[in-house]
Amino acid sequence: MESKAQQQELVQDTVTPEEHFSQLAETLIGSEIVKLGGEIREKIKQGEKIYNFTIGDFDPDIFPIPKELENEIIAAYRKHYTNYPAAEGNVDLREAIAAFLQQKEGLVYNTSEILVASGGRPLIYAFFRTIADKDDKIIYAVPSWNNNHYTHFVEGIHCEVEAGAANNFMPTAADIAPHIKDAVILALCSPQNPTGTTFTKEALEAICDMVLEENKRRGAGEKKLYVLYDQMYWQLTYGDIRHYDPVSLRPQMKAYTVYIDAISKCFAATGVRVGWAMGPEAIMSKMKAILSHVGAWAPMAEQKAVARFLLQYDEVNNYLQHFKAEISLRLQSIYDGFMRLKAEGLPVDAIAPQAAIYLTVRITARGMKTASEHLLEQQKDVTGYLLNEAGIALVPFYAFGASKDSSWYRLSVGACKKEEIDAMLNSLALALRKLK
Repeated sequence: MESKAQQQELVQDTVTPEEHFSQLAETLIGSEIVKLGGEIREKIKQGEKIYNFTIGDFDPDIFPIPKELENEIIAAYRKHYTNYPAAEGNVDLREAIAAFLQQKEGLVYNTSEILVASGGRPLIYAFFRTIADKDDKIIYAVPSWNNNHYTHFVEGIHCEVEAGAANNFMPTAADIAPHIKDAVILALCSPQNPTGTTFTKEALEAICDMVLEENKRRGAGEKKLYVLYDQMYWQLTYGDIRHYDPVSLRPQMKAYTVYIDAISKCFAATGVRVGWAMGPEAIMSKMKAILSHVGAWAPMAEQKAVARFLLQYDEVNNYLQHFKAEISLRLQSIYDGFMRLKAEGLPVDAIAPQAAIYLTVRITARGMKTASEHLLEQQKDVTGYLLNEAGIALVPFYAFGASKDSSWYRLSVGACKKEEIDAMLNSLALALRKLK
């Protein structure tokens, strides 16, 4: 039996006062959204009423996945599709994706140019790993979702382009041009997360022309500049807004574009975990090799189900028609409410909804004082005031790489109950009227 001294020595050997891990682990920035989510859960646990507009996800009681997809998933499990899928994705699913893309978007890709994984994230990671080496330049807009973290993973050089309200927070060719020399990745997203805004045809054409010209300029031994085009929300556009993509506008871009897509957002199926990338066969092959070691496959049964569901065009269209109408109603109702508060003279603004499940809103209360004379000195103080005083949880744009003093926020309606919108707007108005 060990003596007390030996036991103390053992504890000292196994619990050191300062742990040292990899450079990546030590320097990876935590998610602001996850941090905010923890605060919200604690408030809800304490019985507080919180209008939670932070999550880029769906309440399945409000927005269930398509019934046909659900039935196909259940049927696939009953047929015992529970073994490993093909590393690149099952051929029947890739064939269905190819047919779906051609029918819905006019894009023509064969099965060797399509790679399936468990949602969009592993595909984006594999793309960054395939293209970028340490100290390679990577261009991305801020605010945008997670590009800073993927750039950090590959130890790339961050070339941030801060987009502003004048262009609906979408980067322009003029914004990108100063960084383009020697860059290897240009990460674009439309419809954009977190803004819910989209590229215009002219803006995206100008960017594509610049990429083509830059790649033409580069010599045979130089890396090319590749566009990562995240179009996860492309089927969720509203009113007269149209979705545009690089290859449809400039067919030559097919050699330099990798698309990221999935069922996650357009079918409220974030947890079903089926996503795909489309791009040059050589890049898909390298990405497949990386993901084979990571094991980030979409589950076999879900792949079988999605393969069958995507080809049920009438059911897909019927689901999207209802789904889009419900999302659009929420976005428009909240936007109209913000415009009424703005007309009243309260410090708010918003950009008219265009796409996705997000509304871009502004709360310019920094520098004001609360009823208890507390100064809202920083934007994070405003964020905290909205949560504590109005019970409204929004994600600030600084969580997506924008400057810390940005007064803009992402408002997500994926868990929004229509009947609570008026109460939320009243709570916001009451809280803002207390400021001086």
